[in-house]
Parts: sequence; structure tokens; C-alpha cells
Amino acid sequence: MSYHIAVLPGDFIGPEVIDATLAVLEAMRATHGLDLEFERLPFGGGAIDVHGEPLPQVTKDACSRADAVLMGSAGGPVGDHPWNRLPREKRVESGILGLRRHLGAFANLRPVKVFPGLEHLSPLKEANARGTDLLILRELTGGIYFGKPSYARDQQGASTMVYDRYEVERIARVAFDTARKRRNRVTNVDKSNVLDVSQFWRDVVVGVHRSEFPDVELDHLYVDNAAMQLVRSPTQFDVVVTGNLFGDILSDLAAVIPGSLGVLPSASLGGAVGLYEPVHGSAPDIAGRGIANPVGTLLSAAMMLRHGLSLAPAADALEAAVQAALMDDATVDLGGSRGTAAFTEAVVRELQAAPATA
Repeated sequence: MSYHIAVLPGDFIGPEVIDATLAVLEAMRATHGLDLEFERLPFGGGAIDVHGEPLPQVTKDACSRADAVLMGSAGGPVGDHPWNRLPREKRVESGILGLRRHLGAFANLRPVKVFPGLEHLSPLKEANARGTDLLILRELTGGIYFGKPSYARDQQGASTMVYDRYEVERIARVAFDTARKRRNRVTNVDKSNVLDVSQFWRDVVVGVHRSEFPDVELDHLYVDNAAMQLVRSPTQFDVVVTGNLFGDILSDLAAVIPGSLGVLPSASLGGAVGLYEPVHGSAPDIAGRGIANPVGTLLSAAMMLRHGLSLAPAADALEAAVQAALMDDATVDLGGSRGTAAFTEAVVRELQAAPATA
């Protein structure tokens, strides 16, 4: 079966890690019988320069028609950059939020796993990092990023955190259902001791648990304690479910546990078409130097194969090849010697050496 993939390379290292990932997926055409068609589309800062907006209509239309969307990374340098001086609705970040909403992607899955044998890459003590295998489930389309009123004025700025019952119910159901397929444990993270919206969030999560998933273990942490526990003892977590703002922060914090933001993938699901992208940013400081880490994008592609295209054997093979390549020699940002091209070639070799699966 042939699948059509909308590809959004993005900015700076985005095209570099996308090119690496597409090369590996093309190699899997021979090793695993993948039949994928790729359509490159404008998105992010480059789209602003050409189309005047980060998410042009041509890209929205193509993403809606695709079987899955694979994105690199978008955006530019922090600070006084032309893209950052645009009205808020024209900035790259608004394009990212708009794409998620356009696709109906309300659940962001961010797995954080330390591969066996690679514990030494973690900034944590090896004993603490060993066995880490957790999933942060972040609500994507509600909360403070979308609540109204929201403004910045001369004497005052305000943003509003709002959640409707259906938004919390659906992300809670995804969390409990996902936990049933893992280790059957969900940790809800909120700030219900001081925020009314967080108390509402917790009450709804508890209601869904009692009525639909009583077999799944549920506990709760305030977000500040959760941040501490993630770096103190990450192996205590299975599935973590939380709102948009807290999930944004915690997932980036947890992303360094395996050693680098460059190795973490993500999937944004909920609508008919899923969005798959690495956690890291566009890293303008290393763009064009040939040292961008493609692991996060490669593993995002594996999530695409598994969740978006129902090709679990191919996803398993890609993940295994990435792990084997890392164990042999890591990327530069992880203390290894391999740049983007060399690591990509190593992954292809691992795939070719492994038994093929249809």
C-alpha cells in the first residue's frame, strides 16, 4: 500500500534532519517494502519570507489530504529577528499552533526512553537514568496558549488558562488507554493547590478514571514536584498526563534525560492525520555545519510508521537501527564523532544488516 506524506522541512537544521530521515525511509523501501510518497511544503520562517505567513493555505490543504505529516523544526534565532517582530498571529509559533488545530491534533505524545547501554549519555547518574521509559501526554489545543483574553499593553499583560470539560475528558481517555498498553499507571500533573482551572482539570480526570478506567492506577503531582521527580527518579513514571503549558515545560525538561534534546521524538494525534516532529528547535547556531542530530526526527518517523500508518514492524526496525548506530558511535552533541551524514549512513547500514520484515 502506498502512503502520501506531507513533509514540512522548516528552517535552519530542519531541512538537514528531514533530508537525513527521508534518506533512511527511502532505504527502507528496499529493506522493508515501504512505499512512501513525499510532498515537500512551505512552513515556518521560510514560508513567511515567501508567502507572508508561516502556514500558507497550500500547506494546510496538502496536510489535510496526506496520510501523515512529518516536520523538521521551524523558527529562527531568539531576539531581534525579523520573524520575531511580526504581529503575534503571523509568527512561526502561531503557525505551529495553527497547524495542530487544523489537524485536530489535541494529544501530544512525547516518549522519553534511555536505551540500554546508553545510560552514560544522560546528565543524570547512570543508575538513575537506567530503565527510564516514560511517556508525557500533553494536551495541545486548549489552555493558556489559546485562552481569551490575551494581550500585552503598556501597563499590563494577560493570558487566560481555560479548559472545557470535553478537552480534559478526551486527553484523559487517551492517557488511560495508552497506559493499559504499557505499565498501567497514569500520573496526572497540575497545580490544583492554587489554580481553579487545575482543580477543574483534576476533578475531570478523576471522574473519567472512576467511571471508565478503574483498573488503571492513578496518582497526582503538582507541577513543581513533578519537575523535581522527573530528574530525581524518572523510572517511577509510566504515563504522565498534563495541560498544554505544563506539558510544554516538563517534556523539554525530560527530553535531556537521554542526553540531548536531539534524540526525542513526538507525535501529535487526535484528528484523521497525525503530526510527527522532533522535540528540538531549529538550532540556527549549528545550521549548515553538518552536525545536526537526526535521531529525534528519525524516531518521530518511527512513531509515524507505528501510529499513523500501522506499520509496527518497520517502526521497530527503524528504532532498533537507531539504537544500534548510537551504541556504535553517537552523534557529536552526545560526545560521539558522527555528523549528520555519517550517522544517517550508519542507520542505513544497520537496517540493511538486519533481517527484512514486510
